[in-house]
Amino acid sequence: MIEVIVLARAVHMPGAVTQAPRTPAPLERQGAHAFDHHPFLAIWELTQACDLVCSHCRASATPDRSSGELDTDEGKHLLDRIAAMGTPLVVLTGGDPAKRPDLVELVRHGARAGLVMAVTPSGTSLTQRPLLEQLKEAGLARLAVSVDGHDAATHDAFRGVAGSFDDSVRILETAREIGLETQINTSLHARNVDRLLDVAALVERVGAALWGVFAIVPTGRASTSLLMGAKRLERVLEQLADISERAPFDVKTTAAPHFRRVLMARHAKRASLGVLRDVDEHGVVLGPRGITDGVGFLFVSHEGEVFPSGFMPLSAGNVRRADVGDIYRDSPLFRSLRDLDQLGGKCGVCPFKRVCGGSRARAYTMKGDPLAEDPHCDYVPRGWSRGAAEVSA
Repeated sequence: MIEVIVLARAVHMPGAVTQAPRTPAPLERQGAHAFDHHPFLAIWELTQACDLVCSHCRASATPDRSSGELDTDEGKHLLDRIAAMGTPLVVLTGGDPAKRPDLVELVRHGARAGLVMAVTPSGTSLTQRPLLEQLKEAGLARLAVSVDGHDAATHDAFRGVAGSFDDSVRILETAREIGLETQINTSLHARNVDRLLDVAALVERVGAALWGVFAIVPTGRASTSLLMGAKRLERVLEQLADISERAPFDVKTTAAPHFRRVLMARHAKRASLGVLRDVDEHGVVLGPRGITDGVGFLFVSHEGEVFPSGFMPLSAGNVRRADVGDIYRDSPLFRSLRDLDQLGGKCGVCPFKRVCGGSRARAYTMKGDPLAEDPHCDYVPRGWSRGAAEVSA
């Protein structure tokens, strides 16, 4: 399981950590080259061990942990280096991070280093109230749990284990009882895409602060049969925009950055979710900059490989051999992803490429080129014709 969390509000969340975190520069003041220096969000896959058998698992998780995982000391060093390069937010994911006996220790270390820490446990019996209470005491800012359907039949079929829906809801309700902020993540698939209003109602019922909706990328166990196509995805994004306008929780997407285009076209109040205001060295506003694969975002695997995204298994280096900040700043892969002029196809000429940029992971997994156009974006830039990069003046 890989779940992305945007915790922009949590950066300033009072009482969220046992030791007050350093406060990063306001988003609009981080500068035109902020993403060239450090990501806004880093995800560390603690393990690929998990007791679920999810249809879309990008890690192809198994029940047992690998001997190649970063150990506790290596993990603490990684968290220190992430904090040192200026990244404010860290998500500990998996697999199931609850499979690691040092999970609480790692959360505490990250919080004391000044990081806003989040965890994404799997919906199993492994996560119980005592663990949640320990995580909160250690400084956890948010807990994210996947719910992939409005009922047990839909969710459990997708996650491959009976009872996962009940465990997921129990974890969310327990977290709410102890005052731990929560988030629900939902992967879009054929059996839930027509019941999004019902899932949204569940998000509201359990009091989650954010609903993260994932467009599947065909990697790991996720086959192309799970994809819905560009036109269907566009309709889903419009529906999510409708929901976001009246919901008491925030809505964001993963692997569907064109949701920001939909929101901006509506002049939605939450159009900046997952987007930083970018300014040059003189303080001149250049416009919003989207956070996406390799751009304000990095993923560290359980064995220390640094990827632009968990859905893009293309390594730029390993934290056992190089500093994570140096990999992010200097590797040719990350540098190319941050260079908008290198985007191909209609993404390269799209007027929204700065705020969206397309799913680089989907371009890689479906076209073999992380800089190709996103094959699941239905938007056609003005003047674009297939096979000719011509844009009218």
